[in-house]
Amino acid sequence: MKSTRAIRIITSLSVGVVVLASVSWLGLGAVSGKIARISVFSGLEDRPEKTSKALNYLLVGSDTREGLTKAELKALRVGSTATAAGGRSDTMLLVHISKDRDKAYLVSFPRDSLVTIPAHLSTNGKTQIPARQNKLNAAFAFGGAPLLIETIEGATNLKIDHYIEINFAGFAGIVNSLGGIEVCTKVDIDDPKSHLILSAGTHTLDGIEALKYVRTRDFDGRGDIGRMQRQQQFMSSVLNKATSTGVLLNPIKIVNFMNAAISTVKMDENLSKEDLLGLAKQMRGLSSGNVRTLTVPLSTANGRVAGLGSVVIWDETLSADLWNRIRTDAALVDEVRPSPSASSSASAKPEIVDKFKTRTAAENPCGEIK
Repeated sequence: MKSTRAIRIITSLSVGVVVLASVSWLGLGAVSGKIARISVFSGLEDRPEKTSKALNYLLVGSDTREGLTKAELKALRVGSTATAAGGRSDTMLLVHISKDRDKAYLVSFPRDSLVTIPAHLSTNGKTQIPARQNKLNAAFAFGGAPLLIETIEGATNLKIDHYIEINFAGFAGIVNSLGGIEVCTKVDIDDPKSHLILSAGTHTLDGIEALKYVRTRDFDGRGDIGRMQRQQQFMSSVLNKATSTGVLLNPIKIVNFMNAAISTVKMDENLSKEDLLGLAKQMRGLSSGNVRTLTVPLSTANGRVAGLGSVVIWDETLSADLWNRIRTDAALVDEVRPSPSASSSASAKPEIVDKFKTRTAAENPCGEIK
């Protein structure tokens, strides 16, 4: 069981944002038309009010093995579709794109977040289950994307505009289409569960190695919190690689990029080709310095609830502040200017207050600015 949990990853961290930014250059209706659609919004009621023209995407990674070759399954040391049928999701990512399309916030939801899952039908569709507390990943297991969306909207009071789901094979293929992704680790990694071995320093990972990197969680005692931070760092590296190699400006490279992922990406029923094209055209000038990544503010990463076991508990005050800022499309980082005084200079730099501990996509984990 523990090894099964260890192989669950979030592929959406790196892939979803680049997919959104890349699709504008395709202009290929046939390619866009191959994207699988999921009905996720039709049955939802009493949803949060939309308060701005900003967009909120929910990106979810599935650990289904479909699309992986036998050699890739062996390299990952995971079961086949026969031994691990279906797909599960443990960590989810909210991507908030500002109304002016010049900034983006990427917020990771810990899979074990303690939330209230709304009333829903049982998996056999016959029994009404009342609303109750549980871990966030249970919402996806009990009711798929619709119940997950309803749960997150209830916990954040944010309206989810669109949904994207990506699996193992799509993630590996996209990394390979970019020629590998550079990561930097401050410490040696030797994880017996993900089978990743890396020395401290900078490495360029191919698709399978990248899968091991973003699923590793058992080498430093930090579990899923450390894994989420590495996933965020990896996503930043993908953004940097995609822009630095000219992928977003090269129609041929974009076609290769999209062909690597298109068969493994699923999107909601309301996300049209025109929506994607318009959004991506607006986002072309989005720089990595204007993309901030963070995790939901936590009061404890090791809480316990009877019947649920270990849970992650959000910081009520900070998380409420975060959701309000996203809802109103406000900045996450504050600039506090010094009070006027005889000794202060008019040109004194403001103090930067980042209480959500965000990172920009231009930063790398070894402390350098790319």
